[in-house]
Amino acid sequence: MTGLDSWYAYMKFHDSAALWDLLHPDAVFESPVVHSPQRGRDITFKYLASAEKVLGGPGFTYVGEWTNASGAVLEFKTMIDGIEINGVDIITFDSEGRITHFKVMVRPLKAINMLHRLMAEQLAAQS
Repeated sequence: MTGLDSWYAYMKFHDSAALWDLLHPDAVFESPVVHSPQRGRDITFKYLASAEKVLGGPGFTYVGEWTNASGAVLEFKTMIDGIEINGVDIITFDSEGRITHFKVMVRPLKAINMLHRLMAEQLAAQS
C-alpha cells in the first residue's frame, strides 16, 4: 500500500492509529489559518485528526488528484452549515510512504473564517 492509499484509507475508516503510523516523526503541517508551519508528528496528528472531524463528514469528497513520485495534490469539496468549501491537500511522502509535509489551502474566504472557528473549537476540545 502506498502512502496515498494509506491516506485514503484513513479518510474512509477514520483510524487514528493508522494516521499516527502514517506520519513521519518530523512531519510538518501547514494550515490555511495558522501563519507558521506546525512541526512534528504530535502537532501534525492533532491538526489532521481535528480537520478530519471538522471536514470529513458525509459530504466530504475528493474531486481531483494529481500525483508525482513523492506526493499528491488532492482537491476536495464539502458543505458545512450551507457553505461550500473547496480546497486542496498538498501531501509529500518519504520513500517509506510516510507523510513528511501536509499543506491545506481553502477557498472561499467565508469558508476559511468558518474553518478557523470550527478548528479552534475542535483543537480546544482535544486539549
